[in-house]
Amino acid sequence: MKLWVVLCVALLWVELQSGVCQQVKRRKDVGENRIRPGGKRVKTRHPKLKDGGGKGQSLLTQVLDKGRFLRLGPTMTLTPGRNMELRCKGNNIGWSYPTYLDTFNDSRLSIKQSDKYSQLILTSPSAADTGPYSCWVIVCDGTECEKDHDRIYVSYIYFTDKDNLFVPSAIHFEIVYLRPDRPAVVPCRVTDPQARASLHREVPPEEITANGTLVSFDPTKGFVLQNPSPELQGVFYCKAVTKGNPQISTKYQLLYVEVPSGPPYVSLESSPDSVRGGDNVNVTCTVLGEPEVDVGFTWSYPGQDHRPVDIQTSWRLVNRGMGYTTRVSQSVMTVEDMETIDFGNYVCKAKNQHGETSVTTAITAK
Repeated sequence: MKLWVVLCVALLWVELQSGVCQQVKRRKDVGENRIRPGGKRVKTRHPKLKDGGGKGQSLLTQVLDKGRFLRLGPTMTLTPGRNMELRCKGNNIGWSYPTYLDTFNDSRLSIKQSDKYSQLILTSPSAADTGPYSCWVIVCDGTECEKDHDRIYVSYIYFTDKDNLFVPSAIHFEIVYLRPDRPAVVPCRVTDPQARASLHREVPPEEITANGTLVSFDPTKGFVLQNPSPELQGVFYCKAVTKGNPQISTKYQLLYVEVPSGPPYVSLESSPDSVRGGDNVNVTCTVLGEPEVDVGFTWSYPGQDHRPVDIQTSWRLVNRGMGYTTRVSQSVMTVEDMETIDFGNYVCKAKNQHGETSVTTAITAK
């Protein structure tokens, strides 16, 4: 029995010694410093991790002087007049930038694609160029390509100009429509995120307090009105102050919208609705809709392709009780010198961004 105990203790001692040796050996293999046969101590170089551009890791950078690069964050403040160069890694990149640069086909903007990155250059930027700049990776499967939504990088860039605290607009008197079912925005964006901004009614003179709930200010958007009401109608302007220097924005006409979003609400009538041969007839197609939503009209009628008709289309804004604003769009067809072929059904089809509506009226002979 004693002999078995001695053997067990001996085996345990051998195992422990073997483990210690292996641990010492492993430490030498992984240690930061090694000793070469020549006696010199050298530092182990660990391989650098390759930037894979994964989600949450922006590939949008600004090129600085002397070949330096700055990875852009959610916002950036730059000085007007100095050329801006942005780069986005990838061999197939899409870009977005303030829309007016496209609207006016601005020659100051250029985009070039190389094998490893895409380059956006804006020469002589000004306060008007303040806005969101973004890039994204485009992935293709054969001939079909789409935006990779996991690799979209956006930076809102301010071009701060002490003479232009508000982003200049080509429109000197803008209309803002108020709806009860959605927030409205008074788009007085600032060029300096540190500027203090306030919203004012012109008549009667008063400041609309931004309390952060019903009315809030976002320097990238302007004043956001969460639950617009008819009481907010009128002429407004924004005021910004920085370093004691106040500036006034353009004016905004706030109008309350009565008609909700949806396909056109159409009415059709003829004048007169009962005629004789040789008479002239006006057929009027009327749509009540949202003030800024365009409406298109198409007609079908008995003498189509055989009889010439005159069609006039127009629209106007009208107030309908309690100051509610509605857009009235009309298309008027005139048929002169009615003939037998002209009697029958007249169909007006009205279409907007929400849908399409058709209505019919019949013109009969007396």
